[in-house]
Order: sequence, then structure tokens, then C-alpha cells
Amino acid sequence: MKLKIFNKLSHQLLILIIVVFLAFFITLGLVLPQVIVPSAERNIYSYLREPLEFVQSDIDEDLVTTEIAYLYKIGNTVAYSENIHDIIDFKDVNDILDAFTNDYGKFIYKNKIYYYYTLHNNDVTKIALTNDTYIEKTKQDILDAVIPVVILAFLIIALILIFFCSFIVRKIEKLKEKIDNIDNTEYDHSISFQVDDEMRSLEMAIEDMRVSLKKGEEYRNQMYQNISHDFKTPLTVIKSYIEAYNDKIEDANTVIDVISEQTDKLELKVHSLLYLNKLDYLKENQKISYELVDLEKIVTTAVKEFKFRRKDVKFIVNFDKNSKFYGTYDYFETVIDNLLANFMRYAETTIKITAKNNRLTLYNDGPNIDDTLLEGIFTPFRKGIKGEFGLGLSIVKKTLALMNYDIVIKNEKKGVSFIISKKTSK
Repeated sequence: MKLKIFNKLSHQLLILIIVVFLAFFITLGLVLPQVIVPSAERNIYSYLREPLEFVQSDIDEDLVTTEIAYLYKIGNTVAYSENIHDIIDFKDVNDILDAFTNDYGKFIYKNKIYYYYTLHNNDVTKIALTNDTYIEKTKQDILDAVIPVVILAFLIIALILIFFCSFIVRKIEKLKEKIDNIDNTEYDHSISFQVDDEMRSLEMAIEDMRVSLKKGEEYRNQMYQNISHDFKTPLTVIKSYIEAYNDKIEDANTVIDVISEQTDKLELKVHSLLYLNKLDYLKENQKISYELVDLEKIVTTAVKEFKFRRKDVKFIVNFDKNSKFYGTYDYFETVIDNLLANFMRYAETTIKITAKNNRLTLYNDGPNIDDTLLEGIFTPFRKGIKGEFGLGLSIVKKTLALMNYDIVIKNEKKGVSFIISKKTSK
């Protein structure tokens, strides 16, 4: 079951601040005393030694305080200040003399900690003694000084974090609202983030995605219209000739020839559409192993087939024997066939195919391609030269991409070149 308290980022932030605050103070309560005690103990020995140096041959009652008691030992005789029982509770002074084993240190007597400092002068031993009241007072003084400062610092930090995070939350809410209305044309998608940070980058990415989706939707709508038009035309011709036959306007042989021709066109379009869909599937789901391909053989075979379609066009093939192309025979055959089929429509007198430096260039001396058409020329069913629609160049582009090749179009002084080369790694 999800906790509703965590539904909002602001609530999560508040809980995080509280947890951090508690964790810090628990840690502070455990660690700070352990840090304070060694320093305080060093100070307490100085605190004990300094007045002890002024004690001469007897205990000076002027040096006696409520926090320090003094012992004075000569041989077996022991004297001590009147306040010693206020510092340590004992019945016989000899009970504690064995604890003074070093020049200074601490010992535990009746579950309480005591600190001492000893000075030796010939046969005289002077001892200053105190309990842990000074240590506890020092710890308390430090904690009293530190904790308010820490609390104030935490409050300031918490306020800054709350303000900053509320600022971030408002940005996130704006981005969420933008995403929720990403397909709403009436929504104002402009967001002005003054700080050039990751949020602004995210907003720009969302805007790019929105524009891309919008263009994609417009493209799909246009593509559906173009597909409908492209498929409707042969069907309309077939229907017209059937009606003409029924009206005794056309004879059966003519109608059959027209239907056969238009059916071939429809079949070609359907196969092209299926092949294009297959390329998209292969790109996403299948890894293909490539081999060294004899591209010259593929081109030569294709030229033999296409040169009979237009006998007025001259084919020129020049291959650099050192150029190497990797892929599959089927894919390269598809690329060459589709490009030459395209060239057949536009070439005037010459088609030239050249392989040099691992780059394949196919040229025809037909009309240049308008710059407005170049950007989307490889897009399926995009209107191209002479207002025609098709899938051939799109199939070429995607097939080459599968083999890690790229294709660019260059308008020459006369004619157009299609240049195929290996993609360069970025």
C-alpha cells in the first residue's frame, strides 16, 4: 500500500529535512561529548597544576576552592584541605593514596571519576584533586554554545532548501502541465526558465519532442493521404476500364491489358510497403552478419537489365578494384535496383556509376532536385520531383542504414549524384 504522505515532492523534502535534522543531532549527541572529553581532560590537568605550583611547605587555604582539594604528604604523614570531603567521599585517606600512581591521571572511586596532578619536591609530595564536575561543566558549556548555533544554521539551511525545492517543484509542475497538454494545440507551451540549468534543458527537450510529435502527426496524415492517392489511382483506372467494357466502349483484350498493368503497379507498391516495414523490424529486432560483397558484379548485372528499358541512355561503369563494400548481396541489389529505377525516370542521356576510395557514386544527367525537396526526399510517400510519390528512395536509405552506410544527394552543374559511403563513427 502506498503512503499518501509521500505523494508530493514537497512532503518528501520536509520528511528528508526532519530525518537529516534528527540524525545530525543524534550523531552530535554521541560524537561531540567523545570529542570534548579528551580536550577537556588536557585542560583539567593544567587547571590542577597551576595552583599546585604555589603551594609551599604547607597547604595554603587561600588556594582552596570548591572544585579542587589538596593533599600534602611527607613520609607517612598526610595532610589535606578541609574541602576534600566535598570533592571525594572517603573514610580513610589511605583508601585513595594508592590511586595516585603517576604524576597525573584519573581513577575511579565508588563509580565516580576523579582527576589528580602530583608535584614532588624532595620528600614532599603535593597532590591536587578534583572530580568530574569540571569536565561535565565544560561539556555542558560547549553544548550550550554549539547547539543554538547548529539549530540556527539548520533552520537557515532548511528554509533555503524549502525555498529552493519549492522553486524546483514549481518548475516540475510546469513541465508536467506541458507534458499533459503536449497534444493540445490551444495550450500555451512557452515556458520561460531564466536559469540555464538542467530544468531548462529538460524543457527544451520536451519542446523538441512536442515539435517532433507534431511534425510526425502532420507527416502521418500527409502520408496516409499520399498512400490513399497512390493506391486509389490504379484502382480508379481499373474501375473505369471495367465500366468501359460493360458499356461496350473498350474491348476485352484492352481492358485485360490495362488491368494487368495497373495490378502490377499495385503489387509493386504493396511489396515496397511490406519491404519498408520489414526494414524497420530488422533494424529493431535482428542482428545481421555482413560479408565482403562483389558490388561490381551486382552493378553490372543490374545495368544489363535496365539498359533495355531505355535504349537512349548510355551507362558508364568505372570501378576501383581496391574499393571494398561490406553488407549482403540482397541488400545491395535492392539499393542498386531502386536507384536505377529512379534514374530511368529522370536521366536524359547518361547514367554513370563509379566506385572509388570505398565510395559508390551514381550519377544521372537529369534535372537538378529542388532544395525544398532534398530535405524529405528519403521520406516514404513524400511528394517528389514532378509531384510523384514513392517508396524507392526511402527503401534505399533504410537498407543502407542497416549495413551502416549513408547516402547523400548532390546537385551537379548538370545532373544529380547519389553518393554512398560508410558511416563515420562520432
